[in-house]
Amino acid sequence: MRDAATGFVFEFLSFGIKQAWACLFGVLMLALLLGSFMLYPSNVPLARYDFLTLAALALQAAMLATKLETWGEARLIFAFHVVGTIMEIFKTGAGSWVYPEPSLLRIAGVPLFSGFMYAAVGSYIARSWRIMEFRFARFPPLWMQALLAVMVYANFFTHHWLPDLRLALFLVSVTIYAPCMLYYRPDRNERPMPLLLGLVLVALFIWFAENMGTFARAWVYPSQKGGWRPVSLDKLGSWYLLMIISFVLVATLHHDKGRAGDRLYER
Repeated sequence: MRDAATGFVFEFLSFGIKQAWACLFGVLMLALLLGSFMLYPSNVPLARYDFLTLAALALQAAMLATKLETWGEARLIFAFHVVGTIMEIFKTGAGSWVYPEPSLLRIAGVPLFSGFMYAAVGSYIARSWRIMEFRFARFPPLWMQALLAVMVYANFFTHHWLPDLRLALFLVSVTIYAPCMLYYRPDRNERPMPLLLGLVLVALFIWFAENMGTFARAWVYPSQKGGWRPVSLDKLGSWYLLMIISFVLVATLHHDKGRAGDRLYER
């Protein structure tokens, strides 16, 4: 019994260490947001948002130089970065949220560091996939996931004029991902987890991080203009759907490996 308990504790610690290592870029970005909010001097020529952009670029370059991220992962993360920035430009124009501080490095009112928030999500998924040695049973066809991702992304724009399809997209995602089982390796042994549960847990983690980001006034929702308050739980659903886009992008990186028969995908 003692050996089993010791093994459980060791595996749990190993899981925590691997997860912390996987979200390294996101944790460092969050530390920059909070640290600059509390400590960044107001009388320096470089605006805080511009400092965050340059710091994020340096972090990304360092991760590539030290091979903490592969170039393949970086290309897909950059794609999510672009997808996120385009949505940021539209959403800020529609008044969904604002960036209250001045900066030079921005596009249409959106500071360039914002795209790295989306890149952090992609980085976490890509690194977790590699570090935890993901394997799947009953993995949904990639074309089906890609179609869902396109519908999710389009709805973030069209719901401003057309009916919001969010509930339908939730149901479709459950239909697609509920049968899939994820196998991951926290230590020596593989452990199973329903993929749908994993996606929800990651979305919850991102929602907590977003609360810290808005506390640091990196961006502000209309409900927070009079002072900080927790981000609405509606955003948890938004992050769940948006994360599907990142998951599908990372899945494309591994799709050829699965077709080559390396046990990445099993049906």
